[in-house]
Amino acid sequence: MQIIEQIKITTLQEAIRLNTYCEKYVSFFQSRKSVKKGIKNGAVLLNGQKVPGGTWLKIGDEIMILDLIQSPPKTYHLDIPVIYEDNHLAIVNKPAGLTVSGNQFKTLANTLRYNLIPTVEKHALSWPLPTHRIDNQTSGLVIIAKTKPARIKIGQLFEEKKIEKTYHALAMGRLETKEGWFDSAIENKNAATAFQVISEVKSLKNEYLTLVKLKPITGRTHQIRIHLSRNNTPILGDKLYSEETIQQKGLFLCANKVIFNHPITNELLNIEVPLPLKFNTRMKNEQRRWQNYHA
Repeated sequence: MQIIEQIKITTLQEAIRLNTYCEKYVSFFQSRKSVKKGIKNGAVLLNGQKVPGGTWLKIGDEIMILDLIQSPPKTYHLDIPVIYEDNHLAIVNKPAGLTVSGNQFKTLANTLRYNLIPTVEKHALSWPLPTHRIDNQTSGLVIIAKTKPARIKIGQLFEEKKIEKTYHALAMGRLETKEGWFDSAIENKNAATAFQVISEVKSLKNEYLTLVKLKPITGRTHQIRIHLSRNNTPILGDKLYSEETIQQKGLFLCANKVIFNHPITNELLNIEVPLPLKFNTRMKNEQRRWQNYHA
């Protein structure tokens, strides 16, 4: 039995139950169903005890996540770009269309033993584990833990909002202001996203196509997608929050930058990757079509 994560509740932004907390903040679980199953099977302990999922959390509580599977998951042999790696953690660039973790075989989690160098640290995890999730259709950076202390500390950094994530999206339409905040609540909970327009081109289909940089301050599910959709500038290719989609092009959303202090050495890590080529290609094509039409 492997301890996946130990979380000490030091602050609470809102009243929250154990099952909801696990669904929102524990990357080991991919869905509400998997949280429910984990609690039922004893993979989630609160203060060392098996408790109902509806138990309210309080300051000082400790959540322990156990992996009841004795053998490592079957390895998925898919090359994933490794952007940063040391003995404690790695940062990989997940392609769009790949789920971070879950019950299925073809997940990012199952590629990690194939792509990462085994750690020589004493408190190594039995196998590397993602510390957070991004949507299946979103490409970009995912932080991977290779040791137990790194796994625990990274979880604390996320909880304390000390990991800064930057996304870029192609939005259909034109944002009225070049820089600002989206702050409409999601499921009756506070949600905030900072945005900055990087560039825009005229579009025959959408009037404008806008490249926008986004920094989520809170971590609600689909927060960026919901905020842009409510602004009447949904993300290109978003099948869930927009009626207009693009065949075979996917979602134009990328988590391309993370900044945080290394959980063990305290070194500042500022990791950034270029946006997928489809972003620039789409902008150029839209601009060329508009210019040709008005020539």
